[in-house]
Amino acid sequence: MTKIILLISFVFCVFVSSAQVDTLKMLSFNDSTKTLEEIPVVVQDTVKKETKAERKAREKAEKERAKYYYKDILKDSTRLHIEHLSSVAWKRSAILPGWGQITNGGKYVWIKLPVIYGGFVTAYVVFDYWNWHYKKFKKEALFREDAVGTPDPDLQNMSDAGLLRGIDNYRRYRDMTILITAVWWAGNVVEAYTDSMLRNRYNISDNLGMKINPTMLSTSAIAYSPKLTNQFAPGLKITLNF
Repeated sequence: MTKIILLISFVFCVFVSSAQVDTLKMLSFNDSTKTLEEIPVVVQDTVKKETKAERKAREKAEKERAKYYYKDILKDSTRLHIEHLSSVAWKRSAILPGWGQITNGGKYVWIKLPVIYGGFVTAYVVFDYWNWHYKKFKKEALFREDAVGTPDPDLQNMSDAGLLRGIDNYRRYRDMTILITAVWWAGNVVEAYTDSMLRNRYNISDNLGMKINPTMLSTSAIAYSPKLTNQFAPGLKITLNF
């Protein structure tokens, strides 16, 4: 009996709600006597969309702000000067290897420059070696295929498969040399930036190290004993400089 009563109540509620919806629809379309307050207001999005020029201006302002703020904290003049020096160092090394190292200075700069340019000279020699063999094998392959040029006496006894394999290998080695040279260039830029950061933010002078000097230590600092009060013992003093 209870289930039947609940079912009848549910059907009645559904009927009443549908009747109210139909009544509202009829009023919204057919009732011409409703006042202005009764008319539903449709809210439109009146927010102006950001143009491309405005977006660029906003992004430029945000980048400019990032130069002078770090997590909403205003940078002081020292911090800005250090960042400027580091920026100048790595940009100069990117333009001309070794230029950033000269900008940073230091007593090791004349060791860094030969290492940097020695790497580039070595890269050029290796590249020329692989490229010479690549051209040599390719020239022989063109002669065998299209009879272009003259045969190479050093490669006339090599099989076609070995010739093609040599061409692929030498071309791969040559291209890898170019990639390694680019990495060496990037390493020169990273070294200039890192050295500038360490040189200006931390003390890496010649005073760094550890000094050991003989001294006299109070026995009260070693162990508590009534017999050793106000007495001293020989020891070593270790000084660390950071």
